[in-house]
This record gives sequence, structure tokens and C-alpha cells, in this order.
Amino acid sequence: MPKIVTNLPGPKAQALLEKSRRFEPHSMSDQVPLVWDHAAGCVITDVDGNEFLDWTSGVLVANVGHCHPDYVAAVREQAGKLFNCYDFASEPRILLAEKVVGLLPAHLDKLFLVTTGSDATEAAMRIARCVSDGWEILAFHGAFHGRTLGAASAGGSLGVKHGYGPMVPGFLHVPYPYCYRCPFGLEHPACDLQCLKYIDWAVSKESCGAMCAVITESYQGGAGSLIPPPGWYEGLERWIRDQGLFFIFDEVQSSFGRTGKMFCMEHWDIHPDLVCLGKGLGSGVPCAAVAGRHEILDLLPPGSMSSTNGGNPLSSAAAIAAIDIMERESLVENAARLGDLFRARFVEMQRSVEQLGDVRGMGLVWGLEMVTDRKSKDPDRDLTKAVIHECFQRGLAVIAPIGVLGNVIRVAPPLVMTEAEANESLDIFEASLKAATGR
Repeated sequence: MPKIVTNLPGPKAQALLEKSRRFEPHSMSDQVPLVWDHAAGCVITDVDGNEFLDWTSGVLVANVGHCHPDYVAAVREQAGKLFNCYDFASEPRILLAEKVVGLLPAHLDKLFLVTTGSDATEAAMRIARCVSDGWEILAFHGAFHGRTLGAASAGGSLGVKHGYGPMVPGFLHVPYPYCYRCPFGLEHPACDLQCLKYIDWAVSKESCGAMCAVITESYQGGAGSLIPPPGWYEGLERWIRDQGLFFIFDEVQSSFGRTGKMFCMEHWDIHPDLVCLGKGLGSGVPCAAVAGRHEILDLLPPGSMSSTNGGNPLSSAAAIAAIDIMERESLVENAARLGDLFRARFVEMQRSVEQLGDVRGMGLVWGLEMVTDRKSKDPDRDLTKAVIHECFQRGLAVIAPIGVLGNVIRVAPPLVMTEAEANESLDIFEASLKAATGR
């Protein structure tokens, strides 16, 4: 549980943050002044000895918690044997591919390992273009697929593009279902999924007639944890199949138990052709992958898709250990169970706090949208930051605001969180919310 022993930030943290301002660029997210020293499970200890409960998982990475002893042991053992062997075969890489394929839906029967989520989305889009006669890719407003140039071009938000243009050509963008702020001014279910119907119109006006794929996140994380309404994904897949396109599903942040299922796609009756995996796959050591149908991946000629660090023995051993922990400790089931608790508590808070405009999420990932009042829905960025700062002062680590309007609080604790830790963290958040709103 949290333990604050200094003013925040403490003296060591202040000194290090001053060095950071001198020697590092200011391009990173504007986080609270928490300087991590070490962490275990769901508890972060800063350089001054202050302890915080973690609602970040290091941005949805540490699914098995921080420094799980079995995970650490596996990494240490592999570190004494072999770090890297390029794309020569290694036992850890091959065993990891076998293990992940065994967890995936049966039609996804091959795995190409890379290093980061951006690597995975870039690779998936390159694969679709390589094995198709077309090259255009349909993506969505608000999407985040990474910060490399191709991934940023597929992204549908200004944040990763501003000042970096021109982007890679060949991407079309259409609205994603943001039901709290529908771009068509409609309400679900009376809207009859107008955002799906609009795709035909947009393609008819923007496409060069050379489409090859559609890429979408399972839920839009950076845009504010936006989750599509029932039937939307099934309808999108029907449209994709009617057009003869590849379906790329970006599960970099949602896979490996985060949403209460091993893979988020299991919440819907869909069958993507290529699935991007990352973050929780390695649960600390960087590891990512593209899973796909063998009919697609077997078309890639030797040497056409490789990676210096992808699938290296260290990251592969770490990922195997992480998956073993998830299965042995039933972390997917724990995420689903605690998700019900988080939902109930957030809905209860929403009833009493006018500025908590929308609550959305599943498992152990939530987005809380802050507004000036529920009628106008005007975004309140200052209040969002104030709530996060109040949490920090009380010993709860929350990531910087997200959302297309910068007014969403992201909740994403490690999947090893206990019910006691969940309740304590929710109590802290509720107190912080009331303090920031003057209640």
C-alpha cells in the first residue's frame, strides 16, 4: 500500500529531474514528477523511498507485475547464456512462437517476432502490401499505431504527425465509433452504425482503387480508451471481406489478458488475418510480434522480413516466462474479475461527480473522461491534470492524460493486482477526484 515519506517530489527526485531538463529533450509525455527507482508487483518505489500503487503498468506493459521473481529468474538465466543471434534460429524464439500460436485462434498459425509495437504494425502493413496487388490502407481517426513514420501515417491523430510531415502516402482515414462524442451527432443504437455506412462514401471519394487492407486497434487507447458498440467489429469485418481486403488487428496494448480475455479480439466474433502483439507479450523486456495466417506469411520470400533484435533469446525467454505466469496465476481471469469491481466503483463515482462525464473500459483498462459538466460535455483538461496530481500526492501513480481532447484519465494496473490493492487504489482515486472537484 502507498507510503509517502517526503514532500513530493522528494529531494533526490528533484535533483534528477533537474538533470533530465538539462540533458534530455522535452519530447516525452508530461508525467507527474515521479522518478522510479524499483518496483514489485503493483508497488512503485521512487528514489526517495516513497511508495505508490501503480495504475500505469509502465503504459500497459507490466501485465505480470513489476519484477515478478519467476520472470526475473528466467531473464537472469537467459542473460548468462545468449542475448542475440540475429535471425539465426534459437530455442527460446522457436518455443515462444509455438507457445503464442497455441494460445491464438486456430486460423492464426504463424508468428513473426519483432521488438516493439511500432515494429509490429509496420511489419503487418508491409506484409499486406507485399502479398497484395494493392497498396492503400484504410485506418481510423484517433488511431495510434506507433511513432515510426509508417505507423504514424496510419495513425489518425495530430499528436504523432504535427511537425513531422509529409506522411507516407497510401492511407485513408474514416471516423472510429466515439459514441460519447459521435462525429455524426447521433446516438447509439438509433444511429444504426452510421460510422460503418460512411466508409463506402469515404472510399469512393478518396481511394485510387488500390486498397489492400484495413488496420484498426482493438480499442482506441491513446484516443481515450474508446470501445466500439456491439456489432461494429462484426460489421467492419463483413465490409472488409466484401472488398477482398486483409484485416489487420492492432492488439499491441490490449493482448495478453489486459481486457479480461487473453486477446481482445475474443470479445467479438471476428477473424483478423494479421494481428499485432506487443507490450504485455514481453511484460518488461521489449518483445512484439505479428501473428497471421500461414497462407499470407508463407508468401514472404527469404530475406524480405527480418529484424536485428526481434525474437532475440533474451526477450523470447522473458515472454515465455510472462505467459507461464499469466497461465499459472490465472491473471486473465483476475483481470476480468477486478474489471467488474472497477466498473462498479467508477459508475458509483460518476453518479456523484458531475465532472466525470463518461466511464468506459473492460478488464483492467479504463478511460475516465472529465468534463466541465455532463450536459455540455465540454472537455476539462485542467481538471484531468488536477485529478492525476492529487492521485500522485496520495500515492497513486497515474499516467499523463490521454484522449483526442486531452481530458481522459487512463487506468491500467498490472494484472497481478489484488482485490485489496484494487480497493485501496480506488479509494485514493475517489478522494483525489473529490478533492480536485471541490466536493
